[in-house]
Amino acid sequence: MPANLQRLTGITVWDGDVEVGPATLSWDGDRIVEVAPTAPVQSELSIIPGLIDTHVHLDSAAVPGAGDWMTWPLVTPVSERSLHVVAHARRAAAMGVTTLRDLSGSEPQLSAARAFDAGLIPGPRLLVHGAVGMTAGHGDLFTPPHYPHRGPVADSPDECRKLVRQWAREGADGIKIFTSGGVLSIGDKVGWRNQTREEIAATIDEAHALGMLVAAHAHSSEGVDIALEMGVDSIEHGTGILPRHWDVLLERNIPVAPTLLINDAIAERRIPVSDEAAEKGRAVVAERDENFVGAAAAGIRFVLGTDANGVFVAFGDQLEELRLMKRAFSWSSERTLRAGTSDAADAIRLTTKVGRLAPGLGADFVVVRGKPWRDIDDLTAENIVAVVARGRLVAGALPS
Repeated sequence: MPANLQRLTGITVWDGDVEVGPATLSWDGDRIVEVAPTAPVQSELSIIPGLIDTHVHLDSAAVPGAGDWMTWPLVTPVSERSLHVVAHARRAAAMGVTTLRDLSGSEPQLSAARAFDAGLIPGPRLLVHGAVGMTAGHGDLFTPPHYPHRGPVADSPDECRKLVRQWAREGADGIKIFTSGGVLSIGDKVGWRNQTREEIAATIDEAHALGMLVAAHAHSSEGVDIALEMGVDSIEHGTGILPRHWDVLLERNIPVAPTLLINDAIAERRIPVSDEAAEKGRAVVAERDENFVGAAAAGIRFVLGTDANGVFVAFGDQLEELRLMKRAFSWSSERTLRAGTSDAADAIRLTTKVGRLAPGLGADFVVVRGKPWRDIDDLTAENIVAVVARGRLVAGALPS
């Protein structure tokens, strides 16, 4: 028997695809050893895979009263920001989100990811995508227009290739591009084209040559057109998805992160935002609500992706995002939970590591009161008993 073997026995397991029933779950470090049916011992509890959020932004203040969310990263040292990244990530893990993909990460997220990978700090798995966008594009305009210190941009096919290579050298897992404007960026319009087809094609070609996935921020229908034409690996937001896009999305099985909660929050001004952002948010929500009903009925592959940054969407609000997805798409609870576990893992190429509970996979799981695959409303903060990430307890206490 392995020296560090741990086990939970007699608790109902949902393995990411189906209900296994009462089982013994054994793990040795960050590796599941066994998931074997057994006699029931505890009927109240169940075990599900750790959740996966395919779209977050961790580089924000993790404490209240730190100042304006947009200027905080500009005036806070990178070394200090990385500590806030860790705090956000651990907060998410404590709520059952054991894998996070930061879209538009940089040095603070890469530093935190390496610390988690090395076991220096107990916490979730963290993937980081570097952004490749244009001057005055959505990514660039998160920095106030006249502030001189800005993140990297790329304004020609050659600059795009070079920036992809730089991100690869720094250890990024993938690339984020923009095929439309955005809601919270300063002074742009949602319908703005971001980069030319030649620039986007160069980015995607170089990223794929280096084995990196490309996620495309796209709010407009034209943005979705361009993203699909150029061959992206996922659509982020997807507001402008129309029936003309369905065949390609289905044929290629392209995942879409719908980011429902954040756009609702901006449109309804649940948090302080500019008049410009609120107006753009309301337009996005109206278009999204009209388009998503048909897209969901057609079988478009929506997966959990919140755009959480700790300000507009808290780390832990992923649980509410799943409930919103269930209502918006008229899904069953089990279909909803797959979108946040096994299907999300498949969408970001982590099929052989997370998203399911099976021998040989990573030891990421949540012990929860109730059976969320039967009723997603059971998946609440109050019902989370314990969270294990990479084989280490990160929240709660394991039942005896």
